[in-house]
Amino acid sequence: MKNLIKEFAKGIIKENPTFVLVLGLCPTLAVSVSVANGIGMGIAATFVLLGSSIMISLVRDFIPDKIRIPCYIVIIATFVTIIELCMKAYSPVLDRALGIYVPLIVVNCMVLGRAEAFACKNNLSRSFFDGLGMGVGFTLALILISAIREFLGSGQILGHTLIKGFEPVFIFGMPSGALLVIGLLLGFFNLLKNRKI
Repeated sequence: MKNLIKEFAKGIIKENPTFVLVLGLCPTLAVSVSVANGIGMGIAATFVLLGSSIMISLVRDFIPDKIRIPCYIVIIATFVTIIELCMKAYSPVLDRALGIYVPLIVVNCMVLGRAEAFACKNNLSRSFFDGLGMGVGFTLALILISAIREFLGSGQILGHTLIKGFEPVFIFGMPSGALLVIGLLLGFFNLLKNRKI
């Protein structure tokens, strides 16, 4: 059980997809304008990571080596389709806000990378906790980036004004603001990492 918890925790801290592996930046840059969008994309990516990791771990011995990547993409696309249809049915506002970035999870290097680097080489329980940890780590990173951008770009978080009279800096609501926030956070986490050594 200790090893499984370690697999889960590495996706949040040691191998965080956004801040350590620097994967999945396309949706991170695009949807991190608001915390609600960040949470929605995080849940979608976690569902796809979890489902595809479980399925690939289960069928890994039956897939010929020459066609493994196309098979992984079909499995990932299946879970992306499920989450996309659920969003359209139960949260059309979020679906419109996330737009094309939900279907693009299919080709997200974070998801395919976990399938190729981990799920195809490990058993079901390890793959489950790895997929869950990576998804939670990605979601937490999105929430952090979104909260900073939403607060600095609009003066609010989830529609609530935190500081009266705060003058928003509109660049943080634009893609260049996302690059700035991610760059500063990457620098901050690298500084913390280097101080521990």
